[in-house]
Amino acid sequence: MNIRVGDPIPEVTLKRIRDGIETVDTAALFDGRRVVLFAVPGAFTPTCSARHLPGFIERFADFRQRGIEVYCMAVNDPFVMQAWAENQHVPDGLQMLSDGNGDFSRALGLVQDASATGMGMRSRRFALYVDDGSVRGVWVDDPGQFEVSSADHVLQQLPL
Repeated sequence: MNIRVGDPIPEVTLKRIRDGIETVDTAALFDGRRVVLFAVPGAFTPTCSARHLPGFIERFADFRQRGIEVYCMAVNDPFVMQAWAENQHVPDGLQMLSDGNGDFSRALGLVQDASATGMGMRSRRFALYVDDGSVRGVWVDDPGQFEVSSADHVLQQLPL
């Protein structure tokens, strides 16, 4: 079942690189915070690198002015996420999270089978607005599309 407005964020662990690889649970990431999490099918893929992540980089200050943290997630390993962040000049504070085995994507009900293109199981392209661990907004793009999970669209949907 797909995650819906009002649902709690599932308890799963993710990876990130700061001073080495860190394991961080979703409660630590989302409890007591307002967060926009956006997910991409894969780091370094065309739409993700040319439009999705760059849009959140460009609008990062707009989210932060509203007191909202921004997290990017993909079913890639943490080293790939770190390299992609460096390649895309991700600002400090925009967290790059690795869902390497797709556990969080599955728990959210937002996986897709990209085996036809050699990518295996991946996250769907989506954005969530989470307030203190509870989902307040869900925007999931249809496969092959990039519309409702964009930074501009999400900003327009958020409360001021």
